[in-house]
Amino acid sequence: MNRSARFLERLERGVIVADGAMGTELYRRGVPFEHCFDELCVSRPDLVGAVHQSYRDAGALLLVTNSFGGNRHRLARFGLEGQVEEINVAAATIARRVAGDACYVAGSIGPLGTRLEPVGRLSVADAEVAFGEQIAALVLGGVDLLLMETFADLVEIKAAMRAAKTVAPAIPVIASMTFTDEGKTVYGYKPEEVVRQLTDLGAVAVGANCSVGPQSLMDVVERMLRVPNVKLMVKPNAGQPQFHAGRYLYLSSPEYLAATARHFVAHGCFIVGGCCGTTPDHIRVIHAAVEGMTPSRPAATTTTIEIVEAVETDSSAAGRRRDGDIQSKIAAGVFVSSVEIDPPKDINADKLIEGAALCRAAGVDAINVADSPLARARMSPMALATLIRQRVDIEIILHMSCRDRNVIGLQSEVMGAVALGVRNILAVTGDPPQVGDYPNAKGVFDIDSIGLTQLCARLNRGVDLSGRPMKYSTDVFVGVASNPTSADLETEVRRYREKEEAGAMFTMTQPIYELDSLERFLDLAKPTIPVLVGILPLRNARHAHFLHHEVPGMFIPEEIRSRMEAAGEDGPQEGVRIAQEFLTRARKYVQGVYLMPPFNQFWMGVDVLKAL
Repeated sequence: MNRSARFLERLERGVIVADGAMGTELYRRGVPFEHCFDELCVSRPDLVGAVHQSYRDAGALLLVTNSFGGNRHRLARFGLEGQVEEINVAAATIARRVAGDACYVAGSIGPLGTRLEPVGRLSVADAEVAFGEQIAALVLGGVDLLLMETFADLVEIKAAMRAAKTVAPAIPVIASMTFTDEGKTVYGYKPEEVVRQLTDLGAVAVGANCSVGPQSLMDVVERMLRVPNVKLMVKPNAGQPQFHAGRYLYLSSPEYLAATARHFVAHGCFIVGGCCGTTPDHIRVIHAAVEGMTPSRPAATTTTIEIVEAVETDSSAAGRRRDGDIQSKIAAGVFVSSVEIDPPKDINADKLIEGAALCRAAGVDAINVADSPLARARMSPMALATLIRQRVDIEIILHMSCRDRNVIGLQSEVMGAVALGVRNILAVTGDPPQVGDYPNAKGVFDIDSIGLTQLCARLNRGVDLSGRPMKYSTDVFVGVASNPTSADLETEVRRYREKEEAGAMFTMTQPIYELDSLERFLDLAKPTIPVLVGILPLRNARHAHFLHHEVPGMFIPEEIRSRMEAAGEDGPQEGVRIAQEFLTRARKYVQGVYLMPPFNQFWMGVDVLKAL
């Protein structure tokens, strides 16, 4: 029996632990992201082999070659398009040597890195040719199976699978796609649709990997399970990356990923491993956690959908709102409140406008409009702010990110906001594109949040960022973000003080769940400007674990997570109670509250305010 057949036989017998990340592991070992990782198979085979060996030693039964970007189109970015065969044969050879007869080797095949027709210029036929030459080289190097991974376009991964069927019909294929936190691919494909189409093309297993952490992939797996008789693979990221001290760091601990791996196996996953940010330490703990388990599908369950009722924007609701703008209210000693709204991922903002009306009717002072958080493409925040103001008489705090605009664009955006009547701006640096829908997009970051604060302060004085006088001046109430739960509080406090010096007029904190962090930050930073404390009501235990283990800058005490575990189906109500308790204790320290209801569940934010 050849190795490919042995792999298929082993797949039938139970769970297989795959390895973790290759790219971020090479980065962790000193290779900059700007380098072509695939080329290291030729120039640094010892380093690549050492990564494979560390995963084998950790208990991985399936090693994945260092060839994710080994196609002619991605290699062309480094002038290596003529070395497709050399690089891929080397990648397979290195992994094969480490695996021996004890492990299986999967040839990694990633997207081509260029758009296919009709959106792009590359034809599907040409895509199949490019995939075919990479597959042929991997097979020549000795892989046991092929792993199509991190695809977002169903058309593209199907082209790769057709190429495999043509070039290497006897080699098993696992097909894995990447999903957003909304449970679909960037191109809008649903998990169950992905499973059906890829199994129809002959995939021996279908999977989900990368882009998000394990919590979001749990929902994807549950939807994949709607398709009977399919074997599933899941390789999540170790949470979302945080850029710190010049390096990208992933937050999810080995123990957390191991716990979620047990969940995946218990819900029918035959292959578990890790993607970006996972290390040999993660795989070692995952292996220990799932060893001896048998994949089994749970009984079908029903899904509860929460609905926010529409609220009429009538004059009686307007009468319940206090007079004055948010800046003058704070100056007068009024405790103010704001509620955050994420712009939609389509062009229909009706539900969000209704949510703003609900908040206004409850006495909320302002609506925060986020700017494509987590680098996910959404409606322009300025457009949503304008649509809300057209129908709801409430102030807007407009988030403005430095990620997508250079200094010229930022100055224009500030001018446009003021012209449209939006004078409250929260200056944020912005999440890097690598964590969002389009990781190949280029972040601008001409300036950061401190520079944007300086820009707003100068515009208020009638000068631009370079100091040139202008014919106008603005009246922007400029705010900044602060994170009292930062793991590097010294740096956080230093940057906060720089923001104050740059001209910040108020600060809104990241979500906090315990008073110690707030008191420690206030004691160290000694803010001279108003502080609005951030509160994000928890929806359920999974939400709590996701925020704590996977989201950079978030800390949720174990006691709070335990309360959410015990709450069960009463999770949203318990989350509101926890938020109310914290707000009651924190109120004496701050000048307002910044509420971030999860998934635009505005009622949760409104209910929290009942504690005031």
